[in-house]
Amino acid sequence: MAAGLAALALTAACTARSDAEPGTAPQSGSVAQAPAAPGALSWTDCGGGFQCAKLAVPLDYADPDGERLTLSLIRQPAKGKKIGSLLTNPGGPGGSGVEFVRSSAASFGDRLQQRFDIVGFDPRGVGQSNAVECLTDERLDAFLATDVSPDDTGEVEKLAEEARGFAHGCQSGSAKILPHVGTRDAARDMDRIREALGDDKLTYYGASYGTYLGAWYAELFPGKVRALVLDGAIDPKASLAEINLQQAKGFETALRAFTADCVKREKCPLGTDVNAGLKKIKGLLDSADAQPLSNDTDSRKVTESLATLGLATPLYQKEAWPLLRTALTQAFDGNGTTLLRFADLLVERKENGTYSSQTESNMAVNCVDKPTVGLEEIKRQAARAAKEAPRFGEFIVWGALPCTYWPAKPVEATRALHAKGSAPILVVGTTRDPATPYQWSKNLASQLDKGVLLTYDGDGHTAYLTGSKCIGSAVDTYLLKAAPPASGKTCRS
Repeated sequence: MAAGLAALALTAACTARSDAEPGTAPQSGSVAQAPAAPGALSWTDCGGGFQCAKLAVPLDYADPDGERLTLSLIRQPAKGKKIGSLLTNPGGPGGSGVEFVRSSAASFGDRLQQRFDIVGFDPRGVGQSNAVECLTDERLDAFLATDVSPDDTGEVEKLAEEARGFAHGCQSGSAKILPHVGTRDAARDMDRIREALGDDKLTYYGASYGTYLGAWYAELFPGKVRALVLDGAIDPKASLAEINLQQAKGFETALRAFTADCVKREKCPLGTDVNAGLKKIKGLLDSADAQPLSNDTDSRKVTESLATLGLATPLYQKEAWPLLRTALTQAFDGNGTTLLRFADLLVERKENGTYSSQTESNMAVNCVDKPTVGLEEIKRQAARAAKEAPRFGEFIVWGALPCTYWPAKPVEATRALHAKGSAPILVVGTTRDPATPYQWSKNLASQLDKGVLLTYDGDGHTAYLTGSKCIGSAVDTYLLKAAPPASGKTCRS
């Protein structure tokens, strides 16, 4: 079953993940008490040139002096004359900002590293910040492998059973925090972080879901915006159904681009024709539905769902396309080992069979951020998606089914975000982005009162950390000087 691809971060397909470091022990479980106002952060060395800290914030902002939860933060100190802090979020929802900075701070431009502390944080309910807990690792294995292209009533009921089990597991493991993990509350946390960092206004880089978080920050605190980069945007005005369908089409667009590249090469496993190659991939997935692929790594079988996850992962980054050609070559011979490794990367499953909190956190945030629908409506949406996005449609739509049974009700109505009165905000969109279709970036830039669109004509998920000198220069200059490029500027791959 899909883990909520609707915003799966930069993911391990784009950035390496690391385990928790000294000084950043997980803080799931009990919720501590602390003073209401954020104080100065107490930074301690946590290895590799990084410093770590904790910040207490209200569990419920309607009761600001009540119970607290603890956010984990990390920073790479500025290497030169400091302007302030650059707060970052890698997406998800569910992506660890602590691990993102530890693995990727060096990927930010040298000019930024000289002038800013590069700061990351695990949002509430994620990673080391009171992570949502729902299922055992074994149950997550079963959940992710569940057939999400049901052929009959029995398979639909099996899907519903897994979805209900996920929702009930989250209620059992994390009932107290579930109503409070939404993006609006995470945006309020960001303002607490800004204040604790000592910055008068926020400088921020958010990727994928991080764009939605940044847009909500600007909506709530427009006067506190210095410079926000929203890279690979989510359209706040889109409903959950629209997001699922449009994203499925985005993956189809990316898969077509991959296939068009593949058929020009020798030994392409898809043949020499794009449409025939796409049909061959659909045949592979249908075959895995009937008879799962083998796997040389462990006892798991590579079901259609796991194969689809494995197919999606390398579409996030063009540099992974050669590995996808290898994975497909193996899969057509009945071996799904490499596809499974890709799937494990996307959902952050480690070699020892344990998972990060990403899948559970992703679902928990998505389910309280957007209004949901019932099972019969999901069936209708899945049928439409299967026609319009044959390889990814059902997979993505059915993946949201746990939200139908979610114990915490959605806290937001779907609406545009305008951030009236803010400073200019830079929205970066990639034309063939699989996970956050380019149209979403255009939509967000037009919604924002002072949105500026920067386009990357290329492949892969998000643009800034892909190595494009044109994108890098424009983004760095904006963050350093708070002066955006001309709206409509396009960089080519």
